[in-house]
Amino acid sequence: MEVDVLSSIKELYKYRALVHVLVSRDLKARYRGSVLGFMWSMLNPFLMMLVYWLVFSIYLRNGMLNYHVYLFCGLLPWLWFSASLLEGCNSIIAGSNLVKKVMFPAEILPLVVILSNLIHFFLGLPILIAFLVVYKVPIGVNILAFPLLIVIQFVFTFALMLLLSALSVHLRDIQQILNNLVTLWFFMSPIVYSLNDLNLDSKPPIISIVMNLNPMKHIMVGYHRVFLQKMGNQGALPFDHPLPWIGLAGVGVFSILLLVFAWKVFNYFKTGFSEEI
Repeated sequence: MEVDVLSSIKELYKYRALVHVLVSRDLKARYRGSVLGFMWSMLNPFLMMLVYWLVFSIYLRNGMLNYHVYLFCGLLPWLWFSASLLEGCNSIIAGSNLVKKVMFPAEILPLVVILSNLIHFFLGLPILIAFLVVYKVPIGVNILAFPLLIVIQFVFTFALMLLLSALSVHLRDIQQILNNLVTLWFFMSPIVYSLNDLNLDSKPPIISIVMNLNPMKHIMVGYHRVFLQKMGNQGALPFDHPLPWIGLAGVGVFSILLLVFAWKVFNYFKTGFSEEI
């Protein structure tokens, strides 16, 4: 099984020039005719942060120090994840004109989607850095784990995209179901609240089990502790809080196994893509 995945990755690498062209085309098409263009990659997460900050800090009275910094730190990677998942689920159907061409590797389409949204994620990072500078949040040694977090999230997200994009060709209801599941998933992950606010010790054990089984919980905590390691005792995290290495290791192993399974499923269904779409 591992050999199949490695051979598929090598096959994708052969088409790296095509991937580059399709990613560039997707980025240009997304904001074609827009006055601000790529600025929306920074403005969209910023405006979403303002909405959630207004709701949870003003109306619901979240007393966390520099809550908007904590919120933006979680929203950036979440937007990369959710946008990739929702667009990637429909990527095979949307790219039907390419899939029907002989010798076109269909797995390129989900890959293009996740790479395009990764670029938007990077474009939003300057705003987060500006927040850290303005509110004098020093960067700790945890920042060295930032590339590892990106790799773990990339593998986990791409595995889900491969699986869902293949299944949605034959079952179009998946796209509609996924829209609601992503919303539920958002509130099940520590983005608008911290684990300290949730106080899992006072909740029924099942809640703690579900939270710990949620891969995005560990990834979100990882991002918060990478950027907000030294936010202070009154902030989102205790001072010098370590990374959740055990949780991230578990997500990493699970993501690799999921990728192997997803690629098997994708290869099984892709021979019938041209007939179904």
